[in-house]
Amino acid sequence: MAARKFPSTVLVVGATSAIAEATLRLIAERGARFYLVGRNPDKLHAMAADLHTRGAAGVATYAMNLDDTAGHAAMLAAAAQSLGSIDMALLAHGVLGDQPMAEASYAAAAAILHTNFLSAVSLITWLANYFEQLGQGTLAVISSVAGDRGRKSNYVYGASKGALTIFVDGVRNRIDRKGVHVLTIKPGFVATPMTAHLKQGPLFATPAQVARGIVKAIEKRRDVVYLPSFWRGIMFAVRMVPRPIFKRMNM
Repeated sequence: MAARKFPSTVLVVGATSAIAEATLRLIAERGARFYLVGRNPDKLHAMAADLHTRGAAGVATYAMNLDDTAGHAAMLAAAAQSLGSIDMALLAHGVLGDQPMAEASYAAAAAILHTNFLSAVSLITWLANYFEQLGQGTLAVISSVAGDRGRKSNYVYGASKGALTIFVDGVRNRIDRKGVHVLTIKPGFVATPMTAHLKQGPLFATPAQVARGIVKAIEKRRDVVYLPSFWRGIMFAVRMVPRPIFKRMNM
């Protein structure tokens, strides 16, 4: 069987995130064309210049606040027009949020859920319909191991990612049979600006390590990938802890 062609036109939402940036550098070496979406136009332009030097065939940028779901359709249509056709979409935007603040304030909790889940639902719904109509494409969504089980240290963030994982599972069940590859990416701790305030230990990975795993999962058309892979075993163990014991643990 002939090897599948790696996607050559790539939409990246949340393109300035550390994981997205590391992933795009690897894909740029394959001569892909990109449409980068993020909040900061200066960072987007700097990324575009960097990707050009690494072999990208073309890079266009679009600056917007992704919490503005009313603007998603216009942005996505512009991406499709710019690229000609979207082969792959990578959703990499999100916030960790402030857990203590979210415990005390519904507004703070709702803001995390809106960014990490509801804004992603808006994007995924459009993209799922787009790829389904094409009968092909790759939809890759960065979720988190935090969504596998609620823990007191980050259950608002975890709830947003758990809901995202379930939503993507349903989308996969609907459109995989139409020829669309849907990939859920579950990183563990990654050394990024978002986690800079956390004490880093041996479980932390670099964005480059995660990026290599993402590219490999796209090539192999995986459904779900834990990155690094040892997180699959860790989270299996966490999910298996009986609830009477788990509720007394400090996690």
